[in-house]
Amino acid sequence: MSDDEKRKKYDKYGHVGSEEVFRGSESNFDEIFKDIGFGGIRDIFEQFFGGGFSARNRSDPFGFGFNFGRTNKGEDTVVDLSLSLEEVISGKNETIEVPSLEKCSVCNGSGCSPGTKTKKCTSCNGLGQTKRVVNENRFSTFVTVETCRMCRGVGEIVERPCRNCKASGKVPARKKIQIEIPPGIEDGMTLQLTGRGISYENEYPGDLFIRIHIKPHQIFQRLENGNILYSLKLKFTELALGTEVVIPTLYGSEKFKIPAGTQIDSIFKLRGKGIPMHNQRSKGDQIVRIKLDIPTKLTERQRWLIKELDDRKNM
Repeated sequence: MSDDEKRKKYDKYGHVGSEEVFRGSESNFDEIFKDIGFGGIRDIFEQFFGGGFSARNRSDPFGFGFNFGRTNKGEDTVVDLSLSLEEVISGKNETIEVPSLEKCSVCNGSGCSPGTKTKKCTSCNGLGQTKRVVNENRFSTFVTVETCRMCRGVGEIVERPCRNCKASGKVPARKKIQIEIPPGIEDGMTLQLTGRGISYENEYPGDLFIRIHIKPHQIFQRLENGNILYSLKLKFTELALGTEVVIPTLYGSEKFKIPAGTQIDSIFKLRGKGIPMHNQRSKGDQIVRIKLDIPTKLTERQRWLIKELDDRKNM
């Protein structure tokens, strides 16, 4: 190498130059670390971070296995919520209570026994991170930085823990939050609210899962595709002669004409009087099924008239 500048770069980096060493290409890194006794950068990260070089997470956005600050995800929370059919058709904003954590009133959130304080972690000297030399040769030194295992990245440790919160600084509580229920939600569905769960020290909050239960309705039965079923009981004379009835719906009452000669279990539809389809603009229908209202107590004259009608039918 006749060029003095290139020789200086070679002596400093053990390679052709800094601009090629840290260009950001994984293949360049592999070539460098092969020269110092590893099969490649993947081998190094798998050896010291238990694999996972290709796995990316929120505390390790570049996939290199480093954890800065928060290292784990907190607890997921599951809450059950019951809704009526009337609430389902329009959706609603609902206020619910969910498990939570609040600052410990005994230690004021410090995690220390009253009258005591935390002290600087001696393992990391209060930095929250420790360094390890992976490999050293005449050209380079490779150092890993990892979260301190003693203080878990906080930089301080509790010598005398608070008995009330067991050094966590937080105690179980409940809090009210407001959630939006979309129209047409179905029984058994689960709503997920990311980051609304529980988190402890140095953790990302877990998620909140809301399991939906639809209460049974007194007169309507929910069917598929947003349809609902309503059973309409009519007297024999109304079926035979026809009549006009008032039918209840989820949106109010509707007048409906029953034609003469309607048979038992006949089906009629009230278009668009069902439940909105989840994540769609259309609604289902209200299915009206005809049932016969048979009297259980009859007078002697009523019995005679029914028999007379039956005899005339047989003629």
